[in-house]
Amino acid sequence: MPLAPAVALMAVFLAGPIAYALYGSLTNAALSGYRAAAPEFVGLENYTRLLSSSEFWDAAWLTLLFVGASALVGQNVLGMVVALLLRVCSKPLRAVVGALVVTAWVLPEIVAAFTLYALFATEGTLNALLTRLGLTGPTWLITFPMLVVILANVWRGTAFSMLVYGAALSEVPDDVQEAAALDGATRTQRFFRITLPMIRRAISTNLMLTTLQTLGVFTLIWVMTGGGPGTSSSTLPVLAYQQAFKFAQIGYGTAIATVTLLIGAIFAVVYIKVLKPEVD
Repeated sequence: MPLAPAVALMAVFLAGPIAYALYGSLTNAALSGYRAAAPEFVGLENYTRLLSSSEFWDAAWLTLLFVGASALVGQNVLGMVVALLLRVCSKPLRAVVGALVVTAWVLPEIVAAFTLYALFATEGTLNALLTRLGLTGPTWLITFPMLVVILANVWRGTAFSMLVYGAALSEVPDDVQEAAALDGATRTQRFFRITLPMIRRAISTNLMLTTLQTLGVFTLIWVMTGGGPGTSSSTLPVLAYQQAFKFAQIGYGTAIATVTLLIGAIFAVVYIKVLKPEVD
């Protein structure tokens, strides 16, 4: 069976950890003490607790806001715009812009997080530039924490969308575009009626990948805001980390992580159903 090794690897490195996490979410495992050595099976107690917690629902809303604004809209729209602009600009400018955008993507996440923290800090680069212009910058990380982490994730992740859409746009036949132009179609009409339908597979794949990647973002938010002030930028991965390692409730934190995994699965199913490409 040619697929047997791949299936075995998937079982060991994907299905296995997911099953273990699901079991852990059904226990009262702790980080230290008696429950760390001998956790008890508590069934759905952790899920009942989190579903009745306003802190969980606040984190779920912030997670959806973060994913929607920075991945679905920010990275995908900006990535498409940059890919389109790179197709019409000169080759030297294309190389410079492409290199600058990709640099943000190839940086290790921890490096990118500290770089952006230095930009948005109260006495950071952005406020220093505003001061030179005679303006007083706000305390970005305290006053607008979600806006800051959304912009940071857009900056870091746009390159991936740009590369995906750039490759997809290069596969659109020029003769189809030229024929539509001869028939009187405007540039906007050609983009929405010809280009987008022809690259629907790339759009579907990129939406799924950027959504799942953004859903699991932790380091960027933790370094920049720590989930604060208070819980104003605490998404589900941050909340799971806090409950598991700050408050030592491993079982409860794992339950939050499992719900996050379920949300990602729901997103994936929706993309597959709604954006399923037609059979050519």
